[in-house]
Amino acid sequence: MSEKSEETNSLAPERGRAPDGDERRLNGCVPLSHQVAGHKYGINKVGILQHPDGTVLKQLQPPPRGTREMHFYTQVFARDCSDPQVLSLRPHVPVFYGTWASSDSPNELYLKLEDVTRRFSRPCIMDVKVGRHSYDPLASPEKRQQQIRKYPLMEEIGFLLLGMRVYQPSRDCYVCHDQFFGRSLGKDTLAGGLAQFFHDGVKLHKQTIRLCIRKVQNILRWFESQKQLHFYASSLLFVYEGASGAHTEAEQNNNHHHHHPPPQESSHVGSPAKSSCRRGGCGRDLPDSLQNGGQTHGSAPCLRQSNGNVECEEEEEEEEEEGEEDSGGWLEEEGSEGHVEVRMIDFAHVFPSESPDEGYMHGLKNLLSTLRKIIQD
Repeated sequence: MSEKSEETNSLAPERGRAPDGDERRLNGCVPLSHQVAGHKYGINKVGILQHPDGTVLKQLQPPPRGTREMHFYTQVFARDCSDPQVLSLRPHVPVFYGTWASSDSPNELYLKLEDVTRRFSRPCIMDVKVGRHSYDPLASPEKRQQQIRKYPLMEEIGFLLLGMRVYQPSRDCYVCHDQFFGRSLGKDTLAGGLAQFFHDGVKLHKQTIRLCIRKVQNILRWFESQKQLHFYASSLLFVYEGASGAHTEAEQNNNHHHHHPPPQESSHVGSPAKSSCRRGGCGRDLPDSLQNGGQTHGSAPCLRQSNGNVECEEEEEEEEEEGEEDSGGWLEEEGSEGHVEVRMIDFAHVFPSESPDEGYMHGLKNLLSTLRKIIQD
């Protein structure tokens, strides 16, 4: 298939090799194995796909949500953009490479985006929804009440943990928590629950937390300087390197479809088909202070994938309208900026404004306070 027939308005980098196996989807695309929140691949769900060139494909949602999200990315990454406020937002969001469509389904458009996790060998990933409200100004009263019931503390706290996966080197496995874990966290357990993302089963990575704080502060500074946009049901995606030491380029990225050894089984699990990331698996070694961060019903079992990745199984719930969303051959040291990524994602509910986005800033400030509390405690 030619490039021209496969791409629509694509600015994507050079294409890589398509994966082998039965997981082929549209033109060699496969479900994104390390997605921690949002609409995941399954029955009647496309979810986020991974293109063979290493970018990710997010199916355009029905209007008006999809229209708003594409307008946002198009505005931010327009080649003729001269607005300094918009230009300064680019480092905080995934790079937009245009839209993509398969020749078999030319009317099904996907947003072609940077895979923020691509350069990591064992990416630890967390999705945190930010803002006082999970609904936008056009939401019906019924929709507003539905969102409020899901997490009544959202207006007070200003953020909600939607999911995480954390690599534990000592057991060579991932621990996963889903949105139900996040909703189980109250004001007294919030810091402990969030701290689990930075704990590898042996130690708490305080320097990683400091680096994340620095990046969140940069995003907060952007919001403090702008009055053009209000963000609703948008998230921050946190990523840091879970592996330690130096690796060859073939091991550098578990999303490249390179064949490197997958995380090993743990003696906690009897079934050879499952990884050790079950309820009460790897998490047993967490300190009591972190185990109290939330209830165990939010921990999800993780399935081993053919390409060496580990994918978290979740209980199904009704689809939410709010959306979800190269270095060389050496791993970044924990003390360096490149060891972590914090990006804004999910822009189906971005609206023009003439005032500061107080709701989003409230969430960022409380998130920063919670991260600092984890270090202090």
